[in-house]
Amino acid sequence: MSVNAEQVKELRDKTGAGFMDCKQALVDANGDMQQAVDALRKKGIDVAMKREGRSADEGTIASYVHAGSQIGVLLDLRCETDFVARTDEFREVARELGMQVAAMAPGWVSPEDVPEEVLDHERTVLKEQALAEGKPEHIVEKMVEGRLAKFFEENCLIKQPFLRDDSITVEDRINDLVSACGEKVVIQRFVRFQIGEEE
Repeated sequence: MSVNAEQVKELRDKTGAGFMDCKQALVDANGDMQQAVDALRKKGIDVAMKREGRSADEGTIASYVHAGSQIGVLLDLRCETDFVARTDEFREVARELGMQVAAMAPGWVSPEDVPEEVLDHERTVLKEQALAEGKPEHIVEKMVEGRLAKFFEENCLIKQPFLRDDSITVEDRINDLVSACGEKVVIQRFVRFQIGEEE
């Protein structure tokens, strides 16, 4: 049985489980949402939701220098325990995220990190664009919000399509890691250096 992205998203929202876990659970449950939720809970994969209030004070600093040594990234990926921070899977994800930052040059980790003045400016520009296209005032706001979502997808690391598999987002990749390790995982911060770029 095939399942669509909306079903997978709904199950992810309910359980906090990773993209691939949700997709497999839905396939196994023949699309039955409650059965899929129950299956994930039995496997303990709804752990992400339970971990939401936990602190992530351990982790690793990953470094990535792109071929040619013109772009470099430092990325701070956090988890709850030193045990998980030392695992190969955790470190591999941290390295993948460093590559993502090098290639896609996001400005912020998440939409919540975008400064209010940047959002205000972006909304103003997008509104003017929509009005210049002759769109009626009553749909301009919806257009602005839709285009703002695109802005987040381009500029916020967790909303970007994942470099190694663009059928999922970076956020999905993090949630898959949460499912695998059973701990809260957070991208704390990153810095990207590029030769020829000023501060």
